[in-house]
Amino acid sequence: MKSLMIGTSWKMNKPLSEAMAYCEALATHLPPVMHPSIQPFFIPPFTAIQPVSDFFRMHTLPCLTGAQNMHQQEAGAWTGEISASMIAETGATLVEMGHSERRGAFNETDAAINAKVHTALRHGLRPLVCIGDSADEKRWGVSIETVTRQMKIALYGLSATQAQQTLIAYEPIWAIGEQGVPATPEQAAEIHQALRTALCALYGEEHGHKIPLLYGGSVNLQNCAELAAQPNIDGLFIGRAAWDAAGYCAIVQRVVQDFIAKAQ
Repeated sequence: MKSLMIGTSWKMNKPLSEAMAYCEALATHLPPVMHPSIQPFFIPPFTAIQPVSDFFRMHTLPCLTGAQNMHQQEAGAWTGEISASMIAETGATLVEMGHSERRGAFNETDAAINAKVHTALRHGLRPLVCIGDSADEKRWGVSIETVTRQMKIALYGLSATQAQQTLIAYEPIWAIGEQGVPATPEQAAEIHQALRTALCALYGEEHGHKIPLLYGGSVNLQNCAELAAQPNIDGLFIGRAAWDAAGYCAIVQRVVQDFIAKAQ
């Protein structure tokens, strides 16, 4: 079974009491379905990162935590923002950046995301860079060009070693949210193959194949196993289907069972 990162971002949901209730449920449901090839990760709101990280550590759950955003500057007069060093103190090891909601609602540019990637790596944090095409870009037939451009700018100036510490999550904008329609495994595989080809062109075959590519966008219990089975999909970034701990664990279980069944 190949290694897979399977995680979720809670977005602006789950105040502290709900976050800890999720953790308690996770401690019950996750151990029976865990597999050494699965790396779970969770990205709570800022207010819950440290308590969630502490819970995982105290209960010896092999789960990573992350932040949903960070500022590219080290410190300064950036009211309302949070720095990489602040995030690192919470116990988080990942930082999500470039989500389409941030790009659209907060006008985050590819250049700003590249600066965040460099800052995160300087502080020992792994960037989780979200890239995605809009419904119009899909209709116009420029999806591959769009997401490849976003990825290449995000990785600009990184060595092969640094790039391997960076996670790329393909999240088609047309697939996320309540009205989203998930990409078919074939659609996701086509985009991931193009991204892998671009990574190998940038860093060589050996290094290009070691940079994790995740898929996110209406991942659910019905499509998770087939998506995870695609050769260039190294993980799943799940939305609302994983906002319930039992739902998250059911997806992990489905993926593990499918891989074990195919190996027999």
